[in-house]
Formats: sequence, structure tokens, C-alpha cells
Amino acid sequence: MKDPVVIVGMGEMAGVFARGFLRLGHPVYPITRDTSLTTMAGELPTPAMVLVAVAENDLHPVLEQLPSLWQERIVLLQNELLPRDWRAHDLADPTVISVWFEKKKGQDYKVLIPSPVFGPHAPLIADALHAIDIPCNVIDRTEELEYELVRKNVYILTTNIAGLEVGGNVSELWNNHPQLARDVANDVMDIQATLVNHSLDRDRLISGMLEAFEGDPEHGCMGRSAPTRLARALEIADQAGLEVKTLRAISKRPTPN
Repeated sequence: MKDPVVIVGMGEMAGVFARGFLRLGHPVYPITRDTSLTTMAGELPTPAMVLVAVAENDLHPVLEQLPSLWQERIVLLQNELLPRDWRAHDLADPTVISVWFEKKKGQDYKVLIPSPVFGPHAPLIADALHAIDIPCNVIDRTEELEYELVRKNVYILTTNIAGLEVGGNVSELWNNHPQLARDVANDVMDIQATLVNHSLDRDRLISGMLEAFEGDPEHGCMGRSAPTRLARALEIADQAGLEVKTLRAISKRPTPN
């Protein structure tokens, strides 16, 4: 029997990964809110990996409880993720995937573009996704990982926050409101540059965002997390003393129907 895979959190995204691991012959052990991480680590001290697939707000509480036995086996996939998030918990070399497919309840997954994955367990992640026909690219440079994480953040935050202003889908956003999209993206990139502590290649990030737009032109802009994402972005901007004029203006306007 192949080594088991532990998955922390069993939402829609976790279910997709579980399917891939099972297709490869790896037993999958789920950890829900009612399961003790320490107890499970005692029973499974050396799994193939521990995939943390919890909601964004639950990431840090989970990592705070992470058993030392699992430190070198962690895989992270959350949105709005950056190196500072895992370094805050002394995770030196986790495997990280920037997920570019979505999974909604009652629907199968939808791929936008290939998902890049980096780290010691990247080959197994890629094999699991390929087993269920989801494209995935293994990358081997930390600089490229950071770019991919920032690109995903720019895509999510720009579309969600601009969607609070104009609604619609990403194609409509770019075709009908390109200046708004650029203004929001630039504010978002100001915040991301502060979080990674260096300047960014903004032209490359805009091109990367547009590649994702083209992957699913009808993808809706304003997800249900949009107001929370805007509030969190403004909180970071306030702490960093950033102007982010467009984000602040949108925060004062009514949300479109």
C-alpha cells in the first residue's frame, strides 16, 4: 500500500485533491474541525504529505497547532497566500500550489490555467492532479513561486474589488472598464509589494492576470468574499501607510446588485 495522505479540511477543493490521491492509490485521511491534529499525528506520524485545505481565515490557527512530526510534510494551497504566512510559523520549505481551478458545490471543477506547484512534494501533487486531468506545472525557483502567488492575489483581489464597483464577469471588466481594472490592480500591487518587501514587475503581473481572464472570460468578478477581501486589503494598507485611492473610493460606494 502507498503512503497515506492527510488532508486538513474537507471542503470542495479538498475533495478534488482527494480524488487525485485516491486515483494514484494513496489512502486519504481527512481531518475535520472535530479531529485532533496531535492525535492524528500520533496515529500517522509519517504520511506522504499533509495537505492544508482549510478556509483562508483558518490557516494560521491550523498552522499554530501543527504537530512537529508533520512540519516537513506540509502542502499549502490557500488564496491570498505569501511566504510571510508560512515563515510566521517557522515552516522553512513547505510545498505550495497556486490553484487555478475552481470547484463549486454540485458542479465539477473548472480549470482556468495550469496550476504551478513548488516544493519537495510538488511531483506527487502534480501526479495527483494529472490523474484527474487537471493541468499542473512543477516550478523550481522560489522567485517564481512568489511571482505565482502574487499573480493569483492580484487576480483575486482585482476582480473581487472591481466587481464591487461594476459587477459582471472578467471579460466585461477588462473590455468595458479597463482603467478601473488597472487602477484597482495597481492599488493591489502596492499592497503586495509591501507584503513581499520589494518592488514588483507590474507589467508581467498584469499580463499574468489577463492570461487568467482569457482562461475563463465569463468568470464572475464579485465573489461572496469580496467585501471581506476589500476590508482586509484596506487594513493592510492602513498599517503600511498606503494611499490606495481607488480601493478607498470603492469602499465608500454601494455594492451593485
